[in-house]
Amino acid sequence: MSSIASTADRQLLEETTSRLWRKRIEAAIRFVLMFCAGVSVLTTVGIVVLLLFESLQFFGEVSIFEFLTGTKWAPQNKEFGILPLFCGTMLVTVGAAIVAVPLGLGTAIYLSEYATPLVRETVKPALEVLAGVPSVVFGYLALIVISPFIKEIFPGADLANAASAAIVVGFMILPTIISLSEDVLRSVPRSLREGAYALGATKYDVTAKVVVPAALSGIVASFLLAVSRAIGETMAVTLAAGGTPRITLNPLESIQTMTAFIVQKTAGENSHGTLEYRTVFAVGLTLFVSTMILNLAAQWILSRVREKYE
Repeated sequence: MSSIASTADRQLLEETTSRLWRKRIEAAIRFVLMFCAGVSVLTTVGIVVLLLFESLQFFGEVSIFEFLTGTKWAPQNKEFGILPLFCGTMLVTVGAAIVAVPLGLGTAIYLSEYATPLVRETVKPALEVLAGVPSVVFGYLALIVISPFIKEIFPGADLANAASAAIVVGFMILPTIISLSEDVLRSVPRSLREGAYALGATKYDVTAKVVVPAALSGIVASFLLAVSRAIGETMAVTLAAGGTPRITLNPLESIQTMTAFIVQKTAGENSHGTLEYRTVFAVGLTLFVSTMILNLAAQWILSRVREKYE
């Protein structure tokens, strides 16, 4: 009896020790995860605080009304109207969306609804590899290949122009649209497709009138995520679009975006604490607010068009 009791005591001790170790490991994992989350939050807060601190000092010397409505951007001449930079950013972003949205959605629909498994398993990874190409490579591609081609077709075009930047940024955001949209399209319940086929619908009808509307919320999300990246794209735009801040709707002219200006200024010799130095933070804050407004609009749109299935 004593040996049986001793064995039971040992088993109880081992189980107790095992539970204690599991609790300690779980506590350690919980701490690591909380630490990672805290670092992410603190980093975001730190960036916002830095932008606000420097920008408020900038707006202490420059009228915010002049900054938001001025039509000339020449910090060296004390002209701080951000509209030329904002216009250039939007021109490239809209152009990139015009290039990427039809191509991306069409490719996603083909991979989801028409491609064979072999084609899908080959093409999709190849497209996703495109997302790993450095943006500076796309910038040199635009500068060496796309811009001369555009100038050959339109002799009056500037060598560095908004169209070249829009085309290359459009191809940069293609993998985002294709990958996310294809995943969403394939996640549409099979029962919806089968119900449409049972009613006599063709393949085109099922795709255009059932699958795409059912996946609309995810497709819109992929578009907005891609556009957010296009707004913040830096190196490719810096190389391809030129460095001339101007208000124009002509994509054949040289323009400058907000990100390109930030690169230009941080690469120059601006003394810390000067007004020209603080323009970088004012432009950065404008870019941050623009992206945040886009994300809020995306959330609102998704809440209106979201489809839920049991």
